[in-house]
Order: sequence, then C-alpha cells, then structure tokens
Amino acid sequence: MLRLAIQKSGRLSEDSLNLIRECGISFLSASYKLKTEATNFPLEILYLRDDDIPGYVQDGVADLGIVGQNVLVEAGFPNLEVEGLGFSKCRLSLAVPRAAAYDSIEDLQGVNIATSYPRILGDYLAERGVKANLHTISGSVEIAPSIGLAEAICDIVSSGSTLLGNGLREVETVFRSEAVLIANQNLSAEKQELLEQLQFRMQAVRRARRNKYIVLNAPVAALEAVKALLPGIKSPTVTKLAEEGWVSVQSVVNEDDFWHITSQLKAVGAEGILVLPIEKMIS
Repeated sequence: MLRLAIQKSGRLSEDSLNLIRECGISFLSASYKLKTEATNFPLEILYLRDDDIPGYVQDGVADLGIVGQNVLVEAGFPNLEVEGLGFSKCRLSLAVPRAAAYDSIEDLQGVNIATSYPRILGDYLAERGVKANLHTISGSVEIAPSIGLAEAICDIVSSGSTLLGNGLREVETVFRSEAVLIANQNLSAEKQELLEQLQFRMQAVRRARRNKYIVLNAPVAALEAVKALLPGIKSPTVTKLAEEGWVSVQSVVNEDDFWHITSQLKAVGAEGILVLPIEKMIS
C-alpha cells in the first residue's frame, strides 16, 4: 500500500483530494481524522502540515506527497519532485512599502527583509550579487515593515490583495510555484508500479482538464478550413449529415486556444458548435 501525505487543511488540501477522487479513488474524509484508507486502490492518505511533508517523504515515513513546490525547495529536497500537477499556482515575491523608492534589485543591498523562505530568497539574491539581512519569521510577514522589523518582505502572493491591504507593492518575482507530486527515491518495485498507475490516472485527469470536446456542423465547402483549425489528437472525426452538403466535425481543443479557435470556426462557416467537458483523456 502506498502512503500519500497531503496538507491537512486549506486550498491545496482540497485540490489534492479532488484530484485523487477524479482519479476514481474512493475514500472517507473527516476533519478530525489524520489518515484515511482508500476503498478501491491500495492507498493510505496522511493529513500533515505542509512543511513536514518533504521530510516525511525523504525519510520514508510516507511514500508520496503532494506539496507546494515552494515548500519542497525551501526544505532542500527538490530531488523528490516527480511531476508538476498544474494547480495551486502562486509566486514568491519581494515587496516594499508603496511609498518606498525602488528601481532595481540592487536597491535591496544591505536592507532588512522579512521572509518565511530564507533558502529560496538567499539563493535568488546571491545569484544577483545582493547581500541583504534576512529575518526569518513564520506567518504575518506582511506586517514586518509597518512595525519596523524590515524594510521589505518576501512572501507567497496569489492575487496581491494582501500586499495592497498592508500598504505594500510587489517589485520582484523570486519563484513561481505549483503543487507537485513527490516520491521517496527508494520505493520498492511493487510500490513503484503502484506509483506509475497513480501517475497514469493523474495525467489522464489533467489532460481532460486542459481540453474541451467540440462538435460542430459545417458545409462541405468549408471542411478543409475547419480541419486546419481542429487538428484534434490525430485528426478530427468527420461524419456526413442527412442534409446534403453538410458534415459534422468532432475534435478536441485546448482550453487556452478555445475562444480564439471558435471565433475562427464561425468565420469559416461552422454552425451549431457544442462544447463538452472531458472526464478523462488518455493519450
């Protein structure tokens, strides 16, 4: 049985559990439980503090983990990463008071900076030849300038509203992060096979999230133009309609390209465009 460690609460925890469920894995979840076992896959889920997950996986207490890449790198175990999962995206950024002058990273030379990520920030500054005084604190980093602890901060940013609410402005992006799957490097052959099965399911779910299934009607005269816009996985599926001179075309469109492609399809004569979600997508 694989032991998978995830964050015990918060958005990352919810997204991780949703991914596991979408992989067709069933389990009971309760806020008071620190672990649960899947009913249809050899998987046990451990609910832990995010900062503890890399160490637990490194030491073999857990076989796998889902954790923010920022936490993994700060813990010093980037070698445990198996693959990015595409959710819980954020960035680690430097911020200064709105009224403070700032032209470039050199302005932070000798400055006091409060952060919960001294390893990542220290490496970033060292690569740019900047020596600053790092004050490591956990939680409420944004308050540091207003209480005189530091002249700048480095913290996780999603929307930037917390910075604005504390009179700060973002000046440098230090690190971009997302949820990642990590694994102990000494898994047995049996557990490695289970990991590959789990990855196979996760990748099918993630492909489905990134794509839409599209069905449309088009005049035969416009078919080549439509096919050029809809390559699909290999090529679109084309079926004759009962009405002479018309065909139905089915294909897969990447979410990022969807609106641009649909407007082009309409321009070449496509009609009755239907867009459907994809539950799983196996290449």
